[in-house]
Amino acid sequence: MQITLEALRAIVGPAHVLTGDDVHSRRVDWMTGAPCQAGAIVRPADTEQVAAVMQTCYAVQQPVVTHGGLTGLVHGAEASPDELVISLERLTAIEEIDQVGGTLTVQAGAPLQRVQEAAKEVGLQFPLDLGARGSCTIGGNIATNAGGVRVIRYGMMRQQVLGLEAVMADGRVVSSMNHMLKNNAGFDLKQLFIGSEGTLGIVTRAVLRLQPPTPSEQTAMVACPSFEALTGLLSHMGKALGGGLGAFEVMWQNHYRLLTETLGRHTPPIATEHPFYVIIDSLGSDAERNANQFSEALESALESELIVDAVIAQSTTQRDGLWAIREDIEGLVKGLAPVLTFDVSLPIADMQRYTDALEAQLTQRWAEAKLVVFGHLGDGNLHISVSVGSAEIEVRREVEAMVYQPLATLGGSVSAEHGIGLEKRPWLSTCRSSAEIELMHTLKQALDPLNLLNRGKVLQ
Repeated sequence: MQITLEALRAIVGPAHVLTGDDVHSRRVDWMTGAPCQAGAIVRPADTEQVAAVMQTCYAVQQPVVTHGGLTGLVHGAEASPDELVISLERLTAIEEIDQVGGTLTVQAGAPLQRVQEAAKEVGLQFPLDLGARGSCTIGGNIATNAGGVRVIRYGMMRQQVLGLEAVMADGRVVSSMNHMLKNNAGFDLKQLFIGSEGTLGIVTRAVLRLQPPTPSEQTAMVACPSFEALTGLLSHMGKALGGGLGAFEVMWQNHYRLLTETLGRHTPPIATEHPFYVIIDSLGSDAERNANQFSEALESALESELIVDAVIAQSTTQRDGLWAIREDIEGLVKGLAPVLTFDVSLPIADMQRYTDALEAQLTQRWAEAKLVVFGHLGDGNLHISVSVGSAEIEVRREVEAMVYQPLATLGGSVSAEHGIGLEKRPWLSTCRSSAEIELMHTLKQALDPLNLLNRGKVLQ
């Protein structure tokens, strides 16, 4: 490492510079549990300390990696012994809630669930939601432009951010803490940092957009007899609910059957013989009207043979039970270990052909290969898990080719919401043109000329 630990201790305090076993006892992601290999971890308390740390790093050309909740899946938080980790674990304050303007100002290290709870306490909601809500942080959600299960109604994280504050590679602070819905004065600089995975700056604070509450929530799990029926159901529910559709989460039979019948981790609310299963959420403010509208929509779907079976949650416990099947990533990982995971996006109409071809290719190469698919169908996002008995790098690369190469001709993407990190970097050109990648390099050079911020991630 180029930086002196004494300089860091002077900025953040001796207790907040970790070295040796205190570093190596920490993991860099939740799935592999790999230990952190960084030379040191520094834990600043606010934007000013982050800026001072970066000024010191810039002076000696010390590369850094930013850590948030460490829930990523693309090795974006990996750090080598010559790199310094800046952990935002102390930047957790919710600074202000404006009930009239519908905004919440928060530090980047705050967990998503805490932000959701804070909004709820004042009668509003922060709509971004994903399974890692208790661990993932707002800064990480911004850095990866997180999606989650409510994208179909509220959009990605990009749509939830009104303003932010970021520390540049040289320690300068760009504070664009805009609270307004409309501000067309010049470039919208916050967009540079949303989805850039910490390669252009370190987000330290943000102004988030809150939404009116939807106290009435109707949830059902349904079974579809075919992919054509599945896509027809998506269209039908969107029209029938009049904008109230909050989630449309699809599980292929291989996902549903694995977690219920094969592993026995959940009691199947519907028989496991059907090809597709969907969790549908309807959100509204009028409980009686919402319930009637939801029931009528499902009844007409049944009459139209878009679904062949359905169960409607009658309580919060039942609703949580349905969602637990969809969100049991731990069970999925254990059941398929060693597992290779992917998140891709592609046109909805091509999904069945794509997954069928992938499964055929996998089983032709490895007779015992297993493919498990689920996803946010409404926004074209599929999560793909593959088990072929090995996760060695050579095997990983072979499976990656099977998963990613077809996306180029389909107009798909190798990353729907998890980012690029190190893992997907070789495949970026599959879904980004040479001109786009060249412009990304130009931005990186302009904002981080010494290549100090999350070096090697996203771009070669």
